[in-house]
Amino acid sequence: MAISSSSHSILILVIFLRFISTCYSKTEAEILVTFKASLVNATSLSNWDPRGVSPCTRGRPNWYGVLCIRDNVHGLNLNHRGLGGTIDVESLMGLKSFRVLGAMNNNFQGPLPNFKKLGSLKFLYLSRNNFSGEIPDDAFSGMQSLKKVHLAHNQFSGAIPSSLATSKRLIELMIENNNFYGQIPIFNQDHLTIANFSNNNLEGEIPAKLSGLKAASFSGNIGLCGKPLEPCKADKLGDSNNSQFKTLIIVGIAVLVVIAVSIAIIFAMRKRQSDHNEDGGGSTRAQVGTHTTDDMDKMERGSAPSSEHHIAGGGKRSTDNHATAVKLSFLRSEEAGKFDLSDLLKASAEVLGNGMFGSTYKAGLSSGPVVVVKRFRQMSNVEKEDFVEHMRRLGRLNHKNLLPILAFYYRKEEKLLVFDYVQNSSLAYHLHGKKSNSNHQQQDLDWPTRLKIIKGVARGMLYLFNELPSMTVPNGHLKSSNVLLDSSYEPLITDYGLLPIVNQDHAEEQMIAFRSPDFRQGGRRLCRKTDVWSLGTLILETLTGKFSTDVDVVDWVRSTVPNLEVLLDEGMTGVSKNSEGEIVKLLRIALSCCEVHVEERWDMREAVERIEEVRERNGEDDFYSSYTSDDVRSSRGVSEDFNHVPLNL
Repeated sequence: MAISSSSHSILILVIFLRFISTCYSKTEAEILVTFKASLVNATSLSNWDPRGVSPCTRGRPNWYGVLCIRDNVHGLNLNHRGLGGTIDVESLMGLKSFRVLGAMNNNFQGPLPNFKKLGSLKFLYLSRNNFSGEIPDDAFSGMQSLKKVHLAHNQFSGAIPSSLATSKRLIELMIENNNFYGQIPIFNQDHLTIANFSNNNLEGEIPAKLSGLKAASFSGNIGLCGKPLEPCKADKLGDSNNSQFKTLIIVGIAVLVVIAVSIAIIFAMRKRQSDHNEDGGGSTRAQVGTHTTDDMDKMERGSAPSSEHHIAGGGKRSTDNHATAVKLSFLRSEEAGKFDLSDLLKASAEVLGNGMFGSTYKAGLSSGPVVVVKRFRQMSNVEKEDFVEHMRRLGRLNHKNLLPILAFYYRKEEKLLVFDYVQNSSLAYHLHGKKSNSNHQQQDLDWPTRLKIIKGVARGMLYLFNELPSMTVPNGHLKSSNVLLDSSYEPLITDYGLLPIVNQDHAEEQMIAFRSPDFRQGGRRLCRKTDVWSLGTLILETLTGKFSTDVDVVDWVRSTVPNLEVLLDEGMTGVSKNSEGEIVKLLRIALSCCEVHVEERWDMREAVERIEEVRERNGEDDFYSSYTSDDVRSSRGVSEDFNHVPLNL
């Protein structure tokens, strides 16, 4: 009887303690406010207030930078907010559904926080901060759900933590531009297909599982060897019995090289003398290249080149030669003669952004027009003849939903493309941009406007497929920041057709086509339907307002449709009972475009035909306004990348 009474007392005590724990457990709003208190310069999170609305309502975020699944906080996207202080991991432990932390391009300092306390974390983005010091070897122990880790462009040192190699689900690891040293741990993950170890102080042999990566993923590490880099020393020299024979071969090759170089020098000297006799001076083209690069570098720092840095150099004859040597190649006859490269370099210049391929500038010419210049540095492997031929091929394209290339300039080290400036910025900016920093307020994109944009993009894509039948992937880089909007919200696709001239290593790391299941899961091969997948993900982003990197949008939509209350972007107005069926139809079309198995995915023509069948609403009339909302959106501030960048490289 005494035992029974004791057990009864313990049961009552346990129930009481659970009751007390429930009463005093923090809400998710309170947890986020505690987390915010550890941050410095957190004014961009001004609506984080537990006295107002909750962070999430049925899958929709109410607080800036919050990602939601149902009524729970799924993650934080705090990229590009100028935040400092510390990341309070302890407070985040109270968020039971927390899976994503994005804090890139901020001012966080010090050692890596103890993220292993967040055992269910899937995505960790910390690139471009000021983190430093050695990372403990067990920093990621127990994080078996971890899929993507981005620690690039910090000041981490020491060895790469081996606990990263034990995260079985890891598919993406970016740790370039740090001070890691020692050997790369043995990574055995079969799905780790995207990784970058470049520009560290690593040494030793590259693990076999990583040998399929491109050489650029390991560049800038003098001590690394093995595939895909040069063979390690032992492999290269072989056994000592053959060393003398190999030495003789090496000496013989060296002699032949010296002879060949001598012959080449003689021919070059004769050629230079011939050129000197023809134009009365040395090579102006080399001077032009130097001046062009210097002046563009000045533009990249935000200032137009001063008169002493004009590409003409000094002297009247030199000016004439430079002007001839650096003329732009115009692709449209009506633009030829209106301006040239020298005009661009003298123009007032604004740096719009530094992207994956290079830099983007807005140039106001003295003659009146405003143009955008894109400077590409990831096309050094393409020969001039091939580049010019491809540019002229793209220059012949003419469609209302393609932003035409006006002109181009070729140098081996870099390429310039010139476009018209589009004032209304990109679709990405309208979907995700932080409006509180705008100089003018912008309306939400309502349902009719989003449908108009999607249809325009689809028509532009079909035109590319029809006009570029020999290209495996006619676009290759379709994303919301590469869809510009004119004053009437007609979409203009940009950065199309560049895949054949972008360096392969860089293309595989950065271009949208290589994020498709065709490449990641289908034997690392692209096909014509890869662009269809990109179109499908763009449609889902346009309707849901979610980046595909925030959550797995395709799976999330597939599991949630037709629950529009949860799915649709909170800023999308103009939705009525008569239009909900059409929206669901478009969502299902997008999902069909995103089928993992290529044979089950529609081709581009069928996809576009299905999109054309979608209407603004059932029984719609022509009078229905395509822009009906006077509301001003309260931005979630997902990213400031698109704050004012009309052309994001």
